Amino acid sequence: MLRTITNWFLTGLVIAGPIGITLYVAWWVVGLVDSWVKPLIPPQFNPDNFLPVIVPGFGLFVGIVAVTILGSLAANLVGKSLVQFGERLLARLPIVSTLYRGLKQIFETVITQDSKSFKQVGLIQYPRPGLWAIVLISTPAKGEIAAEVEGEDVMGCFLPTTPNPTSGFLLFVPKKEIKILQMGTEDAAKLIISAGLVSPAYHGKTAALAAEHDAQMAKEMAESENAAE
Repeated sequence: MLRTITNWFLTGLVIAGPIGITLYVAWWVVGLVDSWVKPLIPPQFNPDNFLPVIVPGFGLFVGIVAVTILGSLAANLVGKSLVQFGERLLARLPIVSTLYRGLKQIFETVITQDSKSFKQVGLIQYPRPGLWAIVLISTPAKGEIAAEVEGEDVMGCFLPTTPNPTSGFLLFVPKKEIKILQMGTEDAAKLIISAGLVSPAYHGKTAALAAEHDAQMAKEMAESENAAE
């Protein structure tokens, strides 16, 4: 009976744990955005001031609407002129200008990039031959880096750390030294966060067997057609 109850508890923990942590993180993000945005809302428009209960997520909603309106305004000629004027002002500030340009380039690359950035996962030998590490493949090396390693097809790779994949190292690795994996970035993130405990399913052998079976069936059909003729 004790073993049965323990199994029930562990099964419930497996079900409730991920749900609880996901809801907690979502609630924390909503509360964080509300704490930033709600103080900027005029008191007469803040529902917390005239409703008997606090409305969670109202700040997040206002933030999304404000960013959307900002994007629509920046799309016309007047908005572009104002943005350019603001960028010229920031360019005169020594430290702020460097930070702004770097962040802007990162956001533009992540949002508008149409290539396969961070859509491929690979293995490289790191930190020494014989040890393998998972990397997220970004883009081929450009600019000065590509010029300095002329003759080599070099890829920019992000090597995330465990269990926090948001930190890591930027490496430029010859393409011939990268083993491209079939798993996606989400599966790679699960593998990294869990320190190898959660391993994604591998369908490579199944796909190879299916392709072999299809080829065999096509061969047999071709032979039967030739025999009929």
